[in-house]
Amino acid sequence: MTQSENTPRCILALDLGTTTGWAIRGYDGLITTGTASFRPGRYDGGGMRYLRFTNWLTELDRLSGPIAAIWFEEVRRHAGTDAAHVYGGLIASLTAWAELRGIPYQGVPVGTIKRHATGHGNAPKQAMIAAARARGYSPADDNEADAIAILHWALETWGGVA
Repeated sequence: MTQSENTPRCILALDLGTTTGWAIRGYDGLITTGTASFRPGRYDGGGMRYLRFTNWLTELDRLSGPIAAIWFEEVRRHAGTDAAHVYGGLIASLTAWAELRGIPYQGVPVGTIKRHATGHGNAPKQAMIAAARARGYSPADDNEADAIAILHWALETWGGVA
């Protein structure tokens, strides 16, 4: 095995939404997590949320990358139309951004993530936060907890390779 094969690859996990949870394992093996808000401003046009999201991805790639693979929560059902539209726009922005850079990406079903983190495929938000805390993290909310769970699922089941 060469040195480059021994070096961990930079893996990004995302829980997409107006408040996006993220977790990244850097090339140095360290895991960093957080949330990013893509709430539109009062005078923003309809596409500004997605432009800010792609700019955020580019900055994350520049500062922590290069990103080698992206995993995201694949939501098949939304409680409301607005949430579904936002999610669809973020998915479109994410996949186009990744395609332009040749970065593999893959969605992970919600139930799969919850089952891996808590043992229950329909775990509530508080259980996901508790599972992240049990791993030694201090998530700000369920979005960050979900991203942590996605990252650990990807690393433990796929080695992080999408």
